[in-house]
Amino acid sequence: MNLPIPADSALAGFHPAVSAWFSNTFPTVTAAQARAWPLIRQHRSTLVAAPTGSGKTLTAFLAVIDDLVHRGLETEGGLPNETLVVYVSPLKALSNDIQINLQNPLAGITEQLRAMGLPRLQINTAVRTGDTPQKDRSAMRRTAPHILVTTPESLYVLLGSDSGRQMLKTTRTVIVDEIHAIAASKRGSHLALSLERLQALCAEPLVRIGLSATQKPIEAVSRFLVGRDRACEIIDIGHARPRDLDIEVPPVPLSAVMANDVWELVYDRLATLAREHRTTLIFVNTRRLAERLSRHLSERLGKDAVAAHHGSLAKEFRLDAEQRLKRGDLQVLIATASLELGIDIGDVDL
Repeated sequence: MNLPIPADSALAGFHPAVSAWFSNTFPTVTAAQARAWPLIRQHRSTLVAAPTGSGKTLTAFLAVIDDLVHRGLETEGGLPNETLVVYVSPLKALSNDIQINLQNPLAGITEQLRAMGLPRLQINTAVRTGDTPQKDRSAMRRTAPHILVTTPESLYVLLGSDSGRQMLKTTRTVIVDEIHAIAASKRGSHLALSLERLQALCAEPLVRIGLSATQKPIEAVSRFLVGRDRACEIIDIGHARPRDLDIEVPPVPLSAVMANDVWELVYDRLATLAREHRTTLIFVNTRRLAERLSRHLSERLGKDAVAAHHGSLAKEFRLDAEQRLKRGDLQVLIATASLELGIDIGDVDL
């Protein structure tokens, strides 16, 4: 039987403001958090492999934020204006989501510090992706964020500029999220090179934290994270999650090119399923199909009930769709791979 892990024991050594915020926000810690936090707080590179929804992202960030809180309070005047943490995600949508979700713990911990009569500590975050406006990029060059949220491609761009290297050379910790999704690809090879270039900039060895879905062989993922000659602790919290799976096909013979009347059957069935559930997420393999499904389902369910999500849409439209789905204001979201990796979109029924 898996008994709940007491938060007090898992949070031993954390600053009281950090542990108080967590205890007031969550009833207990997850197995991944309990096992990983002591290692990360000892500045040991760690790979956390656990299913979606097991608190992997907070596992990495809370230990890192705690380190920043300790550093900031020990230094008169708070943290210096330099980048100390780089978080890398494979998707721009996931980067934006993480930056938004960081605000709650940072604000809560700041409030706990105030309640304890301690100085207010400013921990700045920023997102650097292809969507980042020029004014925000200029602001980063003037005042470096303590936590930089970025993608593999944008990290490469930063490493190729003098201003980017100047900002990144103070990095102490790198977090790579959804590492399993890119480790075996060309993007993964590209990121591995960028991580070594980043290490060459920094005076001290980087603490590397990898967040992964359950993956085999997990040792290969850990070597991708740190390289062959560096130590990496592995926290593997793998278990099978119950799934309710079904395969449906139109009740007519299928061909390479479906006729319009067959597509109408597909649209009608999807609309029926959407009406039976509070929120529905539909994945398609092209942007054109996402727009096409969105148009036809809007005709059946209402314009405000349906939205599309793909890389050709402006950042504002994508963020709006993600937030509406998370709040439960959107009945159906049709997405391409732009929304497939670990984004916090709340509870999706179907």
